[in-house]
Amino acid sequence: MKLVEATDADLEALVDRWYDLAVAMEEYSQLNELTSADVDEVSEEVFRAHLEDEEITDHLVVHDGETIGFVTLREGSHPSRQYSKYLRIVNLAIDEGHRNRGHGTAVVERVKALARERGCDHLKVSCEWENEDARRFYRATDFRPKQVDYAQPLE
Repeated sequence: MKLVEATDADLEALVDRWYDLAVAMEEYSQLNELTSADVDEVSEEVFRAHLEDEEITDHLVVHDGETIGFVTLREGSHPSRQYSKYLRIVNLAIDEGHRNRGHGTAVVERVKALARERGCDHLKVSCEWENEDARRFYRATDFRPKQVDYAQPLE
């Protein structure tokens, strides 16, 4: 398994996979409701902006020459803390037919190596509270709960 940094040529693959992930997340909160009823309505410009943002990187997950998922990473820092520079996993999705085969764990291991290469001292990730599968996965890959995010729609 390898991570291949996405380029403009990969926009369609990124958007398709992101949309599948976003649709799956809708069930966990009304705040996840999409504005696009179909993947064809999603603007590639959002992902093009990712590709141009120095703090964000999108990678395709490639196994045996086949793209089987994607991961979005964002660098950040907390200058006043001992553990100050982090790499956040923003999105991690493995295509349905390739799940439960160790690919997600391999992605996390590769992201750890990337974080070290970039001089980061810790990883961050968040997931929907109700998404038991994601919570179980992150615990199994040695992430520990650190904080709870709260959200409130402003209507």
